Amino acid sequence: MGKLKALLLTEGMHGMISQVEGMAKALGADFSHKVVRLNFPWNLLPPKFTPISNIILRDKIYLTENEDLDLIISCGRKSVVPSILLKKKNKRIFSIHIQNPNVSSHNFDAIVVPEHDNLTGDNIYNTRGAIHYITDSQIQDAASYLGDKFKDEKIVTLILGGPNKYYSFDQSQLLKIFNEVKLNFISQNYKVIVVPSMRTPKTIIDLAVKEFTTNHHVVKSVDKKAYLSSLALANSVVVTCDSTSMISEAATSGKPIFVAHMKPKRNNYRFKNFYKLFKEMKIVRDLGEKVEAWKYDKINEAERVANIIIKKINK
Repeated sequence: MGKLKALLLTEGMHGMISQVEGMAKALGADFSHKVVRLNFPWNLLPPKFTPISNIILRDKIYLTENEDLDLIISCGRKSVVPSILLKKKNKRIFSIHIQNPNVSSHNFDAIVVPEHDNLTGDNIYNTRGAIHYITDSQIQDAASYLGDKFKDEKIVTLILGGPNKYYSFDQSQLLKIFNEVKLNFISQNYKVIVVPSMRTPKTIIDLAVKEFTTNHHVVKSVDKKAYLSSLALANSVVVTCDSTSMISEAATSGKPIFVAHMKPKRNNYRFKNFYKLFKEMKIVRDLGEKVEAWKYDKINEAERVANIIIKKINK
């Protein structure tokens, strides 16, 4: 089998891009990425109420039956119907959806979901945490990017997410987290590297700059090299609780991870299941627990699942 050619469909969010690119790279595929935008009212409706038609697409995704495409890898609610639509146009394509599509699993050749989603079926593959595009070699290669600033220092990396439908990410909660980092780490002579994500509000970055001044470093914009470098340099990593993707990415480093919890706006049972699994795997503890070193087996779920899917494609 030659090198596969893949089309990646997402809503453009970092966590989704990380997952589809992680799967494509693990499959050894060449890929292009299309951000899906849906017309009103389809952009507001669940996939099960959306017609399988080009009329839903703000930007048309053209595909002919003879196009040299082997895979569609989609992630997120808005990419569900476009993936099904393209598969109908060319049944030879192998379709993979990441996350629960909330439609019949028979619309896809493979569905990849975290174990904590409690979704099972013949073509459903469960992962321990979210798959992503971060590898251990990428982390190590980026070490020098921030390395000169923190020679021979104890480092804690603080990775910030942003507001979503489960967490408001308001300043009072972040200030509490910043104070816990000071109490648990800076008091023990750690230096802090603060890394924002695409969802981190500027007000929170500004607050971090204010709170972590002398001898610390706040990355003020999204910077993948700084993100990877901070994981390489860290003795410990603190990640806000709003993103299972960021926690899963941090677990690639093999470093002790502390989850910074916030009060949820709604039932966050899926997050709780994820935290429980990663605690059982000895990957994470809660911010506020004793600061100490521990080890766990590094996981590469994208590679593990890709090996299974390759066998299915070959059949």
